Amino acid sequence: MTRFINAFLRLFLVVLLIVGLISLWEQVRSGGLFQRFTKSEEVNHTVVLQEITELGKLELVRYRFKDVIEHEQIRQWFPNPKAVLIVEGEAVGCIDLTKITEQDLASDGDSLIVYLPEPEICSYKINHENSKVYNTENAFFEEAGLVNEAYRQAEAQIRKSALQSGILEETRQNADKILRPVLEKVSGKKVFLTTRMKATFQPLR
Repeated sequence: MTRFINAFLRLFLVVLLIVGLISLWEQVRSGGLFQRFTKSEEVNHTVVLQEITELGKLELVRYRFKDVIEHEQIRQWFPNPKAVLIVEGEAVGCIDLTKITEQDLASDGDSLIVYLPEPEICSYKINHENSKVYNTENAFFEEAGLVNEAYRQAEAQIRKSALQSGILEETRQNADKILRPVLEKVSGKKVFLTTRMKATFQPLR
């Protein structure tokens, strides 16, 4: 009888050991064991509102450009460093509606004359995600500065190209297409859009 009890106890201990090993393996495989010894992370953010900007610029047209820029610095005694960039950028034409005052609205019988602010390029930038440095020559340790200067000139060229392509005139035309129907529906009058610079009561078509 004593021999039977001892054998039963040994079998019970073996079963407990096997169950314990299986449980330990499951925790290791699932990562639960390591999580017990891993410190929890706590992230604190302190967000400070620095500036509030009133937005009233109505974006009316967007021009996208792709250009190949060759920027070269002329040296007298050493080889000229040169960078070649493939650049994508954009320029946005808009009208700043916050500049409209009561003096810019005039009623003439069944007609309403609205003097809009002059169209402007409200933003222009390089899309760096779709731009890349194609090649550099003789740059050595000046490569970063050479590339940055090339990007700066490319960004200035985007604005210049947008102006040459007529972005301001198209902004003016789109203002008439978009704003005039809305204003006519709201006011119930025939609306004429113009600017102080054009000094005309004719619709911008």
